Amino acid sequence: MTDPIHIERAVLIAGPTASGKSALALGLAERLGGEIVNADSMQVYSEMRVLTARPSEAEEARVPHHLYGITDAAAPLSAGRWAVLAAAAMREIAGRGKLPIVVGGTGLYFRALVEGLAPVPQIPANIREEVRAEVAEAGLHAHALLAEADPALAAGIRPSDKQRIARGIEVLRATGRPLSAWQQEPPEPLVTGRFARIVLAPEREWLRERIGRRFDLMLAEGALAEAEAMAALDLDPALPAMKALGLRPLIAHLLGAISLEEAAEAGKKETRAYAKRQETWFRTQMIAWNTFSTQDSERLGDEIFSFIDDLGLTRF
Repeated sequence: MTDPIHIERAVLIAGPTASGKSALALGLAERLGGEIVNADSMQVYSEMRVLTARPSEAEEARVPHHLYGITDAAAPLSAGRWAVLAAAAMREIAGRGKLPIVVGGTGLYFRALVEGLAPVPQIPANIREEVRAEVAEAGLHAHALLAEADPALAAGIRPSDKQRIARGIEVLRATGRPLSAWQQEPPEPLVTGRFARIVLAPEREWLRERIGRRFDLMLAEGALAEAEAMAALDLDPALPAMKALGLRPLIAHLLGAISLEEAAEAGKKETRAYAKRQETWFRTQMIAWNTFSTQDSERLGDEIFSFIDDLGLTRF
């Protein structure tokens, strides 16, 4: 493993979906001379700006945004690969005298960046494609194939989780070593430095209402058309992109299985459940981060600006 990249100063903002992270990051970037780096595992996909609540083109024009819409839905981006790209983006931003502001709701991305993950080598594309085709053909039997090759890993994976099953098999095939063995190696961070580590923790009822309003707005802005385009790609349902919040209910509506109202309610329910899982992750896995619970956006921005200033990160 190469030495971590040292970043003199950066701001890291995590929080549940619909908590106002992107707006906060944009306001701080304009105020502090910063540039924004995406840390949301769904906003990396080029096909789903509306469905994943990516910043609009107008918002992206206000300050530079990095790692948004950088891959196709058919090409998953692992947390480890994202962290490599994010570390490089932070170095490039800092090298121009700007403040890197990393924002998103994917806790594993932040862990990969500042704590590190198991150092598994890059898997060749031909092996990855070969294994995923085999797993798709094997169906539920694929779990048994993994259990033969890496029983320790298979014990913690559901038979229906094709993505993780394929990952276990492809690592063994490419490296000759089980993924469970790789995972025993101590991780190393990709970046080090002085960071303001921020978690947004809004009141739950406020967040529920905001999720509902945002989903309705997404429908008005073209979410259904994006869902139709995604359905036309005929991708493997096990791909991470196909698990975008609200996508499956909207596709079910397009197929005539449910009404648009039912699809919208299902999408809101999915999003609320996901936000709850995010809150649990942040509370249990990011306990050393600084939590802000204010919902008023202007006051929140002022509080966080003061916090960043107190750390000395607003000055070169």
